[in-house]
Amino acid sequence: MKYKFYSFILLSLFVAVSDHVISCTNFICGRGASADGSTMITYAADSHTRYGQLRYHKGGDHALAETVRLYNYGSRKFQIEIPQVPHTYSVVGFINEHQLAMGETTWGGIEPLSKGNDMGIDYGNLIYLALQRAKDCREAIQVMAALVETFGYADGGESFSLCDPNETWILEITSKGSERGAVWVARRVPDSCVCGHANQARITTFPLEARKSYKSISSNNIKNIFRPEVECVYAADVISFARKHKLYSGSDAEFSFADTYNPLTFSGLRACEARVYAMFNRVCADRDQTGENRTDDMKRYEKFVMGDATAERLPLWVKPDHKLTVHDVMELMRDHFEGTPMDMNGDVGAGPFHCPYRWRPMDFEVDGQKYVHERAISTQQTGFSFVAQCRSWLPNKLGGIIWFGVDDTYSTVYCPMFCGISQVPECFEEGNGSMSEYSETAAFWLFNRVSNFCYLRYDSMIVDVRRVQGELEKDFIQIVDGVSKQYEHYDDARLVAALNRTSNQCADRMMRRWTQLDRFLLMKYIDGNIKQTDGERIKTTPTGVVAFPKQPPYPDWFYRQIVNDHGEVLKVSEK
Repeated sequence: MKYKFYSFILLSLFVAVSDHVISCTNFICGRGASADGSTMITYAADSHTRYGQLRYHKGGDHALAETVRLYNYGSRKFQIEIPQVPHTYSVVGFINEHQLAMGETTWGGIEPLSKGNDMGIDYGNLIYLALQRAKDCREAIQVMAALVETFGYADGGESFSLCDPNETWILEITSKGSERGAVWVARRVPDSCVCGHANQARITTFPLEARKSYKSISSNNIKNIFRPEVECVYAADVISFARKHKLYSGSDAEFSFADTYNPLTFSGLRACEARVYAMFNRVCADRDQTGENRTDDMKRYEKFVMGDATAERLPLWVKPDHKLTVHDVMELMRDHFEGTPMDMNGDVGAGPFHCPYRWRPMDFEVDGQKYVHERAISTQQTGFSFVAQCRSWLPNKLGGIIWFGVDDTYSTVYCPMFCGISQVPECFEEGNGSMSEYSETAAFWLFNRVSNFCYLRYDSMIVDVRRVQGELEKDFIQIVDGVSKQYEHYDDARLVAALNRTSNQCADRMMRRWTQLDRFLLMKYIDGNIKQTDGERIKTTPTGVVAFPKQPPYPDWFYRQIVNDHGEVLKVSEK
């Protein structure tokens, strides 16, 4: 196959990428890969400017002449005005009342296709419009295709995760530069598999149109997407556009969307594909994408994600070696490359207390040599993240849940927000604080207080955080299981009221418990000491005086670093 790579794209060099481009992680779990038959997607919105809040849009009927004014998802500047549809659906965050959920990761792509059309619809509004106008994945793809074709696409390369109670899909799109519209391809993830994307296009070759079997269709006959046997759909000009602009010159059968519109770079492998590998590595250590046993494990892809584009490529999806619970999927969002050569816990960058975080920028230079910090799934600048779970055996408003958390995924708590709620809890409410306005009642600021304190003495403090996190999430899962049986036969009005009450009670409990944890951590770890505790009570002497705290020393390697750097000044003299 033949591709034209722009001259600035060199696979052997590290290409500095902004945090916006490498700022999100998504996983996709088919219903056959989950323990209870639900579908799930995850999304981490990682940005130093992204505030953790949960938006609510109330659906309803609209007048014939009504329009929608769209403001850019990032800059909030007015972008375009389009006609409204007769009816829209209610949306909580990234899931609607019909259990359709979506997530995204940005990859930008090649110039001049990375910016899109000035007056089109950007990726954020594309998600919200699809959630307001579609009931399932297939309808959402049809809606998105029609929107970008009619009004243009005002963004660069993007990957979308979609799930409804029965199916999961991955859709990848990029603009046509100065031309209206976009080129894109969408594939259904097999029920038995898990998929992922993290700021790098992942769909390579894909099935081309087969008119008799309809296994794959182009946008020329996208109406056939509702045939259940259709598993791939793509823009009619996805290949011809690449040929016209001399991006590709091979055969149709060998055409790769990812290699054409988002060629691999060192950063695309090390900072992006590596995060997908981390998830795959944890769920399928001894099986490949067909489900067959094999003699080796995910190590076969290590060279690829470490930056070797010529090594064996990571597959688009894999079959896990066990069925995943919703808590398993939550835990997949908590990863610092543990158990891989990229493990962030053990090198000198982690400091004496094994803190697996590196402050930005990601790339740096020493004595003329360029280096890069790892970019893990768990990162300090996450604004919010979620696990969306869709359950086909329950009424839609009860079956769909967005397990919502703020700040770093490793230390957040995923709190259940049912897709049928009409009231967002105060702690997640839009407008309750911002990146420049502290709020005592905002979950974002409370969780940041705890996580940022933990970074000071991480290996000890994170144990306390994980204990309370596990306690809350275990209880929330049990609560959801209980009310799902209890509320199943409620009428709509009674159901919505019950879901509002349950979601708000869970959020209130989380805030109270995390406030207790915040105060406990300050008492226990103040001034670099570690007080002895009995449960969550500080041990005291019979007279009420606090027992003398532990003063654990630094590790030997850290003392040695100090001596090597400054030992002559610090040396104890017997004279």
